[in-house]
Amino acid sequence: MKYALIGGTGVDPSMLQDLKIVEVNTPYGEVELQEGSLNDLELVFLSRHGSGHSIPPHRINYRANIWALKSIGVTRIIATNAVGSTNRLMRPGDLVIVDQFLDFTKSRVHTFFDGEDTPVIHTDMTDPYCPELRLTFLKVAQDKGIKLHSRGCYACFEGPRYESAAEIRMVSILGGDLVGMTGVPEVVLAREAGICYASIAMVTNMGAGIAATPLSHEEVVEVMEKNEAQLRELLLHSLNEIPKNFSCACSKDKQPLIG
Repeated sequence: MKYALIGGTGVDPSMLQDLKIVEVNTPYGEVELQEGSLNDLELVFLSRHGSGHSIPPHRINYRANIWALKSIGVTRIIATNAVGSTNRLMRPGDLVIVDQFLDFTKSRVHTFFDGEDTPVIHTDMTDPYCPELRLTFLKVAQDKGIKLHSRGCYACFEGPRYESAAEIRMVSILGGDLVGMTGVPEVVLAREAGICYASIAMVTNMGAGIAATPLSHEEVVEVMEKNEAQLRELLLHSLNEIPKNFSCACSKDKQPLIG
């Protein structure tokens, strides 16, 4: 069993030991991963935005990333996401264990099964995020006194621009709590590949029209750095508590496409 940590804005592999770079060829392009260890666990780190935050959200090669992780034996993915909030109860610095998503992206390829050289598969996404991984994070947070929100609906926009005030109002009306630019199709592809996937979101700002000031990337990075310690603590303790055997249905509909 191998674990992967997908890092977004403000999250890097510095918590790992014995790091080595691994380049993986996939049908969608080459992916650079960093393999290391943490608490005697083998862990793979994937930087979503590449070196120096050089890849914008709408140009991330999501299919190559998930294929690469699957091909080297990853069975559990923990994704981190910097997000804005449309929910006034979820404030900057808060951690949220995401349980649902809304998809407002426009130009991304969302599936491995595009019907050309693959079968057409309709994947169930009733519960997009692995319930057993989510339960692990919730138990650890309770045991360690780490404050977090046990659920939240993530609305994904195309980016790289921030959302308008009207879009934030729309998301709130539809039941969304968080806004980001990278959560979809990552979660969908992980389910298609039969990998358990969970997202730990860090609220870095209130959404447009709620925030008192204009949004900026500098603000996002500043809040992530300020609250990185509690995110790392949750990750460090949770990785040791993840069950070796899951009874979830995350891999139920997996097709023999990868590996």
